[in-house]
Amino acid sequence: MGEGFSAARRVALVTGAGRRRVGNVVARAFAHRGYAVAIHYRGSVTEARETVDELQAAGCQAVAIQADVSVEADVVRMVREVQDHFGRIDVLVTSAAIWEPKPLEELAADDLLRHLAVNLVGTFLCCLHVGRVMVRQPEGGAIITIGDWAIERPYQHYAAYFASKGAIPTITRTFAVELAARNPRVRVNSILPGPVMLPPDLDQTERAEAIAGTLLRREGSPEHVAEAAIFLAEHEYITGVCLPVDGGRTVAPFTRKG
Repeated sequence: MGEGFSAARRVALVTGAGRRRVGNVVARAFAHRGYAVAIHYRGSVTEARETVDELQAAGCQAVAIQADVSVEADVVRMVREVQDHFGRIDVLVTSAAIWEPKPLEELAADDLLRHLAVNLVGTFLCCLHVGRVMVRQPEGGAIITIGDWAIERPYQHYAAYFASKGAIPTITRTFAVELAARNPRVRVNSILPGPVMLPPDLDQTERAEAIAGTLLRREGSPEHVAEAAIFLAEHEYITGVCLPVDGGRTVAPFTRKG
């Protein structure tokens, strides 16, 4: 991390942070590190407001903002509201995503378009409009996109999801180049999570296979993603990097389920 780094008065916008999933944990981690946080949600208004109340009660600055990240007008409004409320945006984490399993035999264009709209277009629009804010700030800023380790070894029933997530590394590198050319203090990196928040109703055999597929032989946690996000946000000499947070699953020997 850069010498003398301070989170005082820095602002983090985390998309997809309303529901109690990875984005929510990431937002809380930034808040407890001293950042003011903007918690984006699309439909999880109750959970988002509960999170804001809890953070404010703990002495953190927080606000909840609703938007559909697949709609450019919503993204523009969201960014403007964060600026109006806090005056700046220092960190963006793009956690908003959908992942809907469907057998290949039932898959249709609408399934692909829905995933592309949120996971690809939503990420792109957030990077674009927050990036434009950051290049105007003397201190720049840090963008952290959220991809998926399994784009390298996709498993069954998520063809539309993987098609949308497969573009995240390209988006990351592209914006790292574009934004740094305008302000070299703007950095863009990506986190590629592995099994960090397996569904609670996941079949026990599948859960065991997912864990066995890691080199570390254990399930990760959303906190591992949050720690990586803070590291990338505060390290002043890393950009254009896609960091797997997967317990070594990307390089682990192939197993039956991948």
